[in-house]
This record gives sequence, C-alpha cells and structure tokens, in this order.
Amino acid sequence: MAQVGIVMGSDSDMPVMKKAAEVLDELGVSYDVRIISAHREPDVFFEYAKGAEAAGMKVIIAGAGMAAHLPGMCAALFPLPVIGVPMHTTSLGGRDSLYSIVQMPSGIPVATVAIGGAKNAGILAAKMLAISDEALLGRLKEYSAKMLKEVQEKDARLQEVGCKAY
Repeated sequence: MAQVGIVMGSDSDMPVMKKAAEVLDELGVSYDVRIISAHREPDVFFEYAKGAEAAGMKVIIAGAGMAAHLPGMCAALFPLPVIGVPMHTTSLGGRDSLYSIVQMPSGIPVATVAIGGAKNAGILAAKMLAISDEALLGRLKEYSAKMLKEVQEKDARLQEVGCKAY
C-alpha cells in the first residue's frame, strides 16, 4: 500500500516528478505514480483524489504547470497533506504555476516547493510521515548526514587544488 501519491497532469512532468520518487525510494517510502489530468478527465481525477485516503495514502505530491489546478483540487478533496510542485513553463517560466499553487483560498492549504522542486517535495513528504515513524526519521537523519559529508568532501577537494576566491 502506497503512503505517498505522486500525481501529475502530463507525462511531460515526469522528468521533474521522478525526482520525488527517487528520494522516496532512497528513504524507503512507498509511493504510487499517476498521470491524471484534472481538466481532461475530471471524473478520473475526482475518483483518485477522493479515494486516496482509503487507498492508504498519507500525503499527495501533485505536480502541475500553467493553470496548475491539480494540487489545489487534490487539497480540496483529500483531507491529508498535499505538496504542490510548480512546473517550469515556456510562457512565464513557471511563475504562473507557482502563483496558482501557492495562492490557495483560506482553508485549502497546499505546501508548495520551488519551481521544479520535486526532490524537496519527496523529502517533505517523508518528513511528514516521519512524525509517527521512528525508523523513517532515522533514515532522514542519515540522509542529512550524507548530504553534509558530500559538501565537506567537495570543499576538501576544492581546498586541495588551491582554488582562490574570485
């Protein structure tokens, strides 16, 4: 049973949204990935969002571009947390998506990450789940320690070659 639903409106969103799946894989969090258009197949979308809780999902990560209704509509129908991932768009660089997702009406919150920030959406979903999962919390702490070590190793390599400040 998937704990996290990853949903997007188009397969063109997959290169971004797969980053959420990759980090959830690394953290050992189960997920389900779907392509569902809120505009082109509203009945399928409503069935998904209304049935996600009964299917065992605890968090939905919804990626959307342009009008970006998918995250907000998920939040309107799904009683647990929704994380919106605004997609980069050719017309406005993703600002249209960002504004659409972040400017939700009172009572319908959507946690929103940066444009194209699906990796952070996956980490945030894991952090939400870790509130009641000590093992996952431990894996998140290990993940953070790994990131720290990577930065320190990069700095050490930089210092070895004697790179001077600009």
